[in-house]
Amino acid sequence: MGGVVADTHAAVWYIVQPDRLSPAARALLKQTSTDGDSIYVSAISMVEVCYLVEKGKLSATVLQRLIDALADIHSALVIFPVDFDVAISLQQIPRIAVPDMPDRIIAATALHLNLPLVTRDRKIQAASISTIW
Repeated sequence: MGGVVADTHAAVWYIVQPDRLSPAARALLKQTSTDGDSIYVSAISMVEVCYLVEKGKLSATVLQRLIDALADIHSALVIFPVDFDVAISLQQIPRIAVPDMPDRIIAATALHLNLPLVTRDRKIQAASISTIW
């Protein structure tokens, strides 16, 4: 399986503000899409975005654009469920290193899929997970 996993902020920025991505992250996401591979977005990221909209930290437009991109059959973005295998992989992400549960789930998704994670989160980067930023 080719592709990458995008952290919540990486997925949002890829859709609405690609200039906020690092050059390496932007290039990787673009190349992944060009190659016909998937950019996986954990279902927990959708929960996070909904929560941020409710709190007024993101606009509803951002949520809608993400939903539209995930629904577009021509988009590289693909939702990945928080399933049994991801839950089991969570054990490989030390809580002390990555204390935020959504971040641990996203990292566990990347581990389960054996794909790099596009993230700027320094805690995840320091947790011996293959990351790109």
